[in-house]
Amino acid sequence: MNTPLQKIPLVLFCAILFMSISSYAQQHDATIDRILSNIQHEQAKKIIANPNHYRCQVIYTQIDRDAKGTPLFTHHRFNADSNLYFNPASMVKMPLAFLSLEKLNEMKIAGVNKFTSMALDSSHEKQVAMRTDSSAKNFKPSIAQFIRRAMLISENDPYNRMYQFVGQETANRKLMEKGYTSSRITRQFMGYTEDQNRHTNGIRFFDAQGKLVYQQEPAYNRDSFQFPSPIMIGDKHINRNDELVDGPFDFTRHNNISLDDMRQMLQAMIYPSSVPKHQRFNVIEADRLFMLQYMSQYPSETPYPNYDSTIFYDSYVKFFFQDSTHKIPPHIRVFNKVGWAYGFLTDVSYVIDTKHNIDYMLSATVYVNSDGIINDSKYDEESMGFPFFRELGKAVYQYELQRPRTNQPPLRMKGVEYEKRDPLDKRPTIKMADN
Repeated sequence: MNTPLQKIPLVLFCAILFMSISSYAQQHDATIDRILSNIQHEQAKKIIANPNHYRCQVIYTQIDRDAKGTPLFTHHRFNADSNLYFNPASMVKMPLAFLSLEKLNEMKIAGVNKFTSMALDSSHEKQVAMRTDSSAKNFKPSIAQFIRRAMLISENDPYNRMYQFVGQETANRKLMEKGYTSSRITRQFMGYTEDQNRHTNGIRFFDAQGKLVYQQEPAYNRDSFQFPSPIMIGDKHINRNDELVDGPFDFTRHNNISLDDMRQMLQAMIYPSSVPKHQRFNVIEADRLFMLQYMSQYPSETPYPNYDSTIFYDSYVKFFFQDSTHKIPPHIRVFNKVGWAYGFLTDVSYVIDTKHNIDYMLSATVYVNSDGIINDSKYDEESMGFPFFRELGKAVYQYELQRPRTNQPPLRMKGVEYEKRDPLDKRPTIKMADN
């Protein structure tokens, strides 16, 4: 059997390996240390003082521009290490959304695009069929609606459906070929066995009149995975039978993506020409702008899905801008993806402020689980995790406001337009979601 790794040319693999070694040679630098020293929140300071204990990693990316306005990126890292595992949780929804749009583009099937209605079949044991989507305007599933739901409030089932569309084999081969060599997408959020996760559903696409336009057969991934040495975290854990087990939880065969790879993926979508060609996602411009819209649009702006904005507030999945107001200033947009599970919290963001003409990237992950028990749903997110992200976000934003720039042209995200809800819309709002 061929592994995804075997698909990478030797020269490219060596270049990737060299870049990876260079990338992590310097774990700290004066710039980010100076920013972190301004954080005074006690719990956040505790994380900063003990980064390995909290598995904390931070990558702050300054964006400057030359005389022609071309963005130039400088990455500052704090404890960033591709070997320091964290569970990506919902972060895996980001590459699957990118790959879904890429697959649609490369299929080149007339009448099949992100808006085309879909029916997902049950083609293997435990698979769940999907015929309708009550959150969509036409009540039909589509890649577009999966992306909206996965990005706006990080719903879980849309990830499963994009995984089923792309396929486990294709997803891993594509990410490896693009040079995102830390990536390992092994499972859906369905409680499946390893073998069940290798099987993906048959899918049918229909036109507006309900006529079948394309049928995708069920798929099975025959590639093998190369897993690292055991990744054991925690002191105790709750097993599948809801029993407390005295011993760490095994993350070895779980999903994995390094913080640097996720940051690079986001940069590739926002500024494609700023990364090597092989790292870009092959999507048409309309799909790229669609992706950026829903990475940065707020639930309160979105009519479909009609989320309750008092529950799913504007900063709900914007960890760096979460505060008691739940609001983000209108001149700031955050293009990001977050993940949270097992006590791990992660946010990979691009921030643009069109009032002060600044933009930057900020990525961070942290593990907050003081009782040492994995899978007990008792984590220190509210007392430690979210305050850390909020204080880090504030410190970096304040630093960016004061940072001198040789060239500071007016900034805006060209082509990204946002929706507005109809104030007369009296439909019931969505108050609960699995995320």
